[in-house]
Amino acid sequence: MAQPILSSLLLLLLLLLISSSSVSATRSSYIIHMAKDQKPARFAEHSKWYDESLRSISDSAEILYTYQTVANGFSASLTAAEARVLARRPGVLSVLPDTAYHLHTTRTPEFLGLDRSDVGHILESSSATDIIVGVLDTGVWPERNSFDDAGLGPIPDGWKGECVGGKDFDPAKACNRKLIGARFYSKGYESSTGPIDESKESKSPRDDDGHGTHTSTTAAGSAVHEASLLGYAQGTARGMSPRARLAVYKVCWAGGCFSSDILAAMDAAVDDGCNVLSLSLGGGAADYYRDSVAIGAFNAMEKGVLVSCSAGNAGPAAATLSNIAPWITTVGAGTIDRDFPAYVVLGNGKNFTGVSLYSGKPLPSSPISFVFAGNATNSSNGNLCMPGTLLPEKVAGKVVLCERGINARVQKGIVVKDAGGAGMVLANTAANGEELVADAHLLPATLIGEKAGNVIKAYAISDPNPTATIISGGTKVDVQPSPVVAAFSSRGPNSVTPDILKPDLVAPGVNILAGWTGAVGPTGLPADSRRVEFNIVSGTSMSCPHVSGLAAFLKAAHPDWSPAAIKSALMTTAYVEYPSGGGILDVATGKPATPFDFGAGHVDPPRAIDPGLVYDLAADDYLDFLCALNYTSIQIAAIVKSRNFSCDSNKSYAVSKLNYPSFAVVFETAITGTTGQTTERTTTVIHERSVTNVGSPGIYKAVATAKVDGGEVNITVDPSELNFAETGETKSYTVRFTAPSQPSGSSGLGRSSISTVQDNYTLVKPTKMSLHAEILWGE
Repeated sequence: MAQPILSSLLLLLLLLLISSSSVSATRSSYIIHMAKDQKPARFAEHSKWYDESLRSISDSAEILYTYQTVANGFSASLTAAEARVLARRPGVLSVLPDTAYHLHTTRTPEFLGLDRSDVGHILESSSATDIIVGVLDTGVWPERNSFDDAGLGPIPDGWKGECVGGKDFDPAKACNRKLIGARFYSKGYESSTGPIDESKESKSPRDDDGHGTHTSTTAAGSAVHEASLLGYAQGTARGMSPRARLAVYKVCWAGGCFSSDILAAMDAAVDDGCNVLSLSLGGGAADYYRDSVAIGAFNAMEKGVLVSCSAGNAGPAAATLSNIAPWITTVGAGTIDRDFPAYVVLGNGKNFTGVSLYSGKPLPSSPISFVFAGNATNSSNGNLCMPGTLLPEKVAGKVVLCERGINARVQKGIVVKDAGGAGMVLANTAANGEELVADAHLLPATLIGEKAGNVIKAYAISDPNPTATIISGGTKVDVQPSPVVAAFSSRGPNSVTPDILKPDLVAPGVNILAGWTGAVGPTGLPADSRRVEFNIVSGTSMSCPHVSGLAAFLKAAHPDWSPAAIKSALMTTAYVEYPSGGGILDVATGKPATPFDFGAGHVDPPRAIDPGLVYDLAADDYLDFLCALNYTSIQIAAIVKSRNFSCDSNKSYAVSKLNYPSFAVVFETAITGTTGQTTERTTTVIHERSVTNVGSPGIYKAVATAKVDGGEVNITVDPSELNFAETGETKSYTVRFTAPSQPSGSSGLGRSSISTVQDNYTLVKPTKMSLHAEILWGE
């Protein structure tokens, strides 16, 4: 018996060794940043050096991409051990694991004032057709009318991009003078997740998801008359810069978007000649030298390209932002003045307003049997209407009340329908509060807020014979108050650099109508066989391309403006109050929002054309900012491609010296001693700024106030008056913020304005520039 047991033990040991070996040899994709100036002279090209560096640690690893425009280096599929060895090679700055990013998912031109006569001439100008917006997303459905090139002249000189073919994508038919470029990037994704299943998605620039077509047409789609989703939101759909050209870079696939692919696409887009890059995706917050989007965006900025990114959909929790580097324009989401009401009518005579985009056969006008899903299931989570949890004998022919959570809103409706239900009332829970997002349901359905949901649930449970019906209210416009900050929109403070206020601003991102793919229905679910040209979607993914298109619009109006100047114009002219008075509301709380929610405020394009003054920034300013963060030379080199740079030990650096268009001030907290006695200290923080006059000569005068939880903050602007004799003139000023120490977690906000004064009287015109000060009480 001993011999078989010994053989079994040896076999088991051998299997364990094989298993251990296979685990240790698992490969993942990495991005390798190289010090460009350290290339040995024996290599004629950097790519040869990269290849030799890789060969030195692995005979089988292959280079996925070589980066040369927005980064220096390459990406490759490596084992963890190979990555560690490569990191020690000469000239290697960093070896970063490939990061999975995720998507952050038209009345808006009118809502934003782009239909005004004093704005329209810019949108239709010849300079507008010279601007190219690059969209990094899920690709494009090129047959949509939003990509019609009627009336557009030749492709701009200097464009070096391509229209790359692939499955179901013929470049000769897909691209034109509107959609001038299309590429796709999947090497990093496939290295990490395995080969793309081409029976389910196209390995080409074609958009099988819809997200990319929606974002690109939001930014710069051509005007399409009589647009709608199933009859909702009828009108003319057009992008923010409808005469601009588009180039799409497919970087997102069914399993996500990987940083090596994103960086390769940014590399190509800048080299191709894009003026604006739009990225409605994010991977959380990280140090800038470890953030691939931040690295790519820095080098794009240095080449004059503005990068606009979504803030994320992790709100309303604090410190949930993505894409927070100061050289990125970070965009949160708000509502517009349009809604799609669908009313719940109960048998007891009470009515409640929800939202829906259902367009099929309606329920009877008289209430029918109504049941709470939690009472029609044998499952502990049956209230959520998860697949397979509802009992058909208890829901057949009835309206079912489901609660929001875990599975998709539209999927809950399919669960009800499959169980024989006639309709669905979907109720928000505390996690979503009163925020209402409309969906194109497959059965009569409406989404209601938490408060109404609690009342309706109590009725469904307590009444011996509850009944209900749902009545559509169609499309409603001029809804007030609007905008309000969306609850899902990610919030500050900035978790990497609290001294930089993020998000930068908010733009329309709720119930936005734009182009859609022909591959899936408006819900994106396999059970949805409907096909539509336009869809209504919500998310900071939708607000980001609004700002990308507006940046293109401003670039057309002011071709000589830098990315920082464009960003400044959008921020300093943003508004934080309604015309009738009162601060912009936060739907999550029902109270006025704060700069943690909306940054500088809600974008106002007509005013941004003529901001009066701008805060300009160049790459050198951002390098000083990195020095203020105490970044090492190696960390800075991982970000900066164009030069060798080291911080000057004899120079004083401070984040407060970055010429940013908003202020975030961090004070010390009160100290509690061992005896329990609190010691308060008064702290003064000084910020330095410079403004450039891009308008007419004039005198600008500053007034500033701010309050915190414990009282007022004293703000002094010096000088308090700036006299500009000519356009292009730059002047500097300082702002001193003085406040007593406060308990940790205290916060407050302030606003200072600079108005134009001439000949000793104030001009009756909008404030030319607004500075938003968010007071942060840190440790």
